[in-house]
Amino acid sequence: MSIDRRARGLILINTGNGKGKTTAAIGTAFRALGHGMRVGMIQFIKGKWKTGERKLGEQTPNLTWLTMGHGFTWESLDLDRDRKAAQAAWEIARTWLMDESYDLVVFDEITYIINYGFVALDQVCAALQARRSDLHVILTGRDAQAELISVADVVTEMQPLKHPYGDGVQAQKGIEF
Repeated sequence: MSIDRRARGLILINTGNGKGKTTAAIGTAFRALGHGMRVGMIQFIKGKWKTGERKLGEQTPNLTWLTMGHGFTWESLDLDRDRKAAQAAWEIARTWLMDESYDLVVFDEITYIINYGFVALDQVCAALQARRSDLHVILTGRDAQAELISVADVVTEMQPLKHPYGDGVQAQKGIEF
């Protein structure tokens, strides 16, 4: 059996309980931008919080950065609002999978909206498999589903080995946000 070595779009997943899933995805996005690629980024959960990467992303040429969520869903008092926001974000994400305006799309924290049942896992997997063949996709979030992992080409699991948060040290501006 011969292996097809032609370039094609890859699906990457950054999952696990450790820090760095979004950071790694953004690093890859900026690498792609450095090579003249066009990138789309949808943040499904993060809300109004203006992180350093978001501030830079929103002013970077060839990068479309959409923050569609209302904040951390696990802290929400209005899950219906969160469900509607997630579904609206997914509709945009789904169209990006066929949009020739992008070479890479990043769906940040998409696993959470699947795990909460806001978007159906089978719909996401089907859309990923039906995407443009040359489009790269990065998915992030904890607890990536086995079905999602099965359609991916690269899966990285971030595991916490040591973090100062356990000692009561809060997130540091410029380092973690």
